[in-house]
Amino acid sequence: MALAGTEAWIFDLDNTLYPAHLSLWQQIDARIKAYVARLLKVTEEEAFTVQKDYYRRYGTSLRGLMIEHGMSPDDFLSYVHDIDHSPLQANPALGAAIAALPGRKFVFTSGTHSHVAAVTRRLGIENHFDGVFDIVDAGLLPKPHQETYEKFLADHGVDPSGAAMFEDLARNLEAPHRLGMKTVLVVPERTREVFREDWEFEGRDDDHVDFVTDDLTGFLVALRP
Repeated sequence: MALAGTEAWIFDLDNTLYPAHLSLWQQIDARIKAYVARLLKVTEEEAFTVQKDYYRRYGTSLRGLMIEHGMSPDDFLSYVHDIDHSPLQANPALGAAIAALPGRKFVFTSGTHSHVAAVTRRLGIENHFDGVFDIVDAGLLPKPHQETYEKFLADHGVDPSGAAMFEDLARNLEAPHRLGMKTVLVVPERTREVFREDWEFEGRDDDHVDFVTDDLTGFLVALRP
């Protein structure tokens, strides 16, 4: 078994537990752009440039807005996650694969608890997790900051040497790997059919990525003894 001895399974949410082509993240992305345009009183084109610059430099557009403009996070988080979750359909095969994993399972996201609840409910996997760690739990410090992973581990009593992290961005696996976790990059087919910046695809062949899969369910099923 490739991940023998794993006792804690940690999953990113958006574009990991469901594929990017379902476009939930694109909805969030559009609402972030609209929020930035309104907050900074700029055009949406200008807002998009700011949004993506902050996302790359700070880990989330939210953190960039807080640092650069002193913005309060509550209204932003509520607004950008108010999206249509109906493109998601129940995925009983994924649910069964997660349920069959030994040990505890977690969602670790830069989104919110309410967004996690909506996504996992639509997927039919809401009862398969032992805990959720969201951006508020992280003290609004997003991935890939190592302190955020350390806080998750401390809050949930997880030993990194017995943990596996699943993510759709390779850069978000650097800190888990340094901390001793196994790392799995999830890059579903059709990922390049949706808008993703080139840097988001960087690092998949780097040493901090232990496994790469384009089929999360199939990967988890294959772990069964």
